[in-house]
Amino acid sequence: MFGNGKQKPVVGLDIGSSSIKAVELKSTKAGYELVSFGLEPLAQDTVVDGAIMDAPLVAAGIGTIFDHQQVKTRNVATSVSGHSVIVKRVTLPPMSEEELFDQIQTEASQHIPFDISDVNLDYQLLESVDSQMDVLLVAVKKDKILNHTNVLAQAGKTPTVVDIDAFALQNCYEANYDPTPGQTVALLNVGASVMNINIVRGGIPLFTRDVSVGGNQYTDTLQKELDLSYEDAERLKKGEAIAGVAEENRTNILRSVSDILILEIQKTFDFFRATATGENIQRIYIAGGTARVPGLVDLLREEFALPVEELYPFRKIVINPGRHSEEQVRELAPRLAIAVGLALRSFDTP
Repeated sequence: MFGNGKQKPVVGLDIGSSSIKAVELKSTKAGYELVSFGLEPLAQDTVVDGAIMDAPLVAAGIGTIFDHQQVKTRNVATSVSGHSVIVKRVTLPPMSEEELFDQIQTEASQHIPFDISDVNLDYQLLESVDSQMDVLLVAVKKDKILNHTNVLAQAGKTPTVVDIDAFALQNCYEANYDPTPGQTVALLNVGASVMNINIVRGGIPLFTRDVSVGGNQYTDTLQKELDLSYEDAERLKKGEAIAGVAEENRTNILRSVSDILILEIQKTFDFFRATATGENIQRIYIAGGTARVPGLVDLLREEFALPVEELYPFRKIVINPGRHSEEQVRELAPRLAIAVGLALRSFDTP
């Protein structure tokens, strides 16, 4: 949302709670092609609820990815989410672009629970019919953006775009799935500490929400309930067997946390349906490192009686077998969805 408007090749850089992910794409006659990708794990509490707590460590991790992947581009697109990010869809009477520009500050002050001087503000016209226009209003606290851009500067990178996680996910979905204008889907990105939910019709975001639940809750609960180390709990969460832990115990604990996630998704869907008359979600796509927690996708199908599938961020992106192992790309795919969505900002029309 917050960019310089010029078209430049950028590396998509997703700084999450458990790892940093980077993706670089190029445009070819055959479509988009994967140039490079990398993932650097982060120690616990390096990034907490989207806030970077240990800047030098994150800057070093970014440097490591760029060095290992021999990335020459210094320009990056990154994204933020969480409580410091406000996304509101507002309905206004018809007006010209100039009038809208003048009106937006006044409108924002009514919808945003922060002092307007403390936020970076952006907006986009979504739909316009005779009697009204729908505008997407986005505000992010300035200190939240600085938290990210300062780290990028430490790493010697230039932030040319700061996006919102939910919109980066939507970019990734649109490029890979060519949605029809009338199709309404829910896009879920379940990370380590935050779940981004974006309900989209065609290319229009209808409702977005960030929830502070994610993969860390599985790990924490496994640790406490089974008296395990963090490392063993992580392995158990990913489906590996741990000596002395019965499969039934693991399944029950994973299920109890999945139920918490599903409750938050249900609340979001209910609120959406109450505010968007006549809209029905037809399908759920799930991404993020937590997408592959054993049993989660099946539970979502069962709970919502909808088709649920893992969003594959390289569905329409060429993977050159001479440069990359498709097996490795598929292994990391759910974790790279946001970074792919950010890398696609290279091809925005200026």
